[in-house]
Amino acid sequence: MVEKVPMTVEGHERLEAELKMLKHVERPAVIKAIEEARAHGDLSENAEYHAAKERQGFIESRIQDLEGKISRCEVIDPRELSGEKILFAATVHLADEEDKIVKYQIVGVDEVDVAAGKISYISPIGRALIGRKLGDEIEVKTPRGETYYEITQIDFI
Repeated sequence: MVEKVPMTVEGHERLEAELKMLKHVERPAVIKAIEEARAHGDLSENAEYHAAKERQGFIESRIQDLEGKISRCEVIDPRELSGEKILFAATVHLADEEDKIVKYQIVGVDEVDVAAGKISYISPIGRALIGRKLGDEIEVKTPRGETYYEITQIDFI
């Protein structure tokens, strides 16, 4: 049985867009570059040919990777969720020990963007939040030590 990988709608759309771009723009461009490099003659010392073949290998590998991820993903729309507990795709507001508010959305591994407040469900904070409720206090072990947060708001947006 194939293990499903949770992903938000936004993350799924981003992977689909990258796959489409690789298949319909990058792949044909690299094939054309290989053909042009072949036309220059001796392939053994043709840097353009070797660079294009290396790029082609990268593109084909990334296409396979994306197709595999997309085929295994379980798309979760946070707007279809509700309840009192923190679930995958929820946006959570936390107060740290100095009452500074931080906001995170819990997303899939391929969607992580810490600067944008998107953290993985398997990250230390993500794991500590899943299943918790408004008002709960959590302790998160990070490389910088233990940090404590209080859950001040849960949104499904």
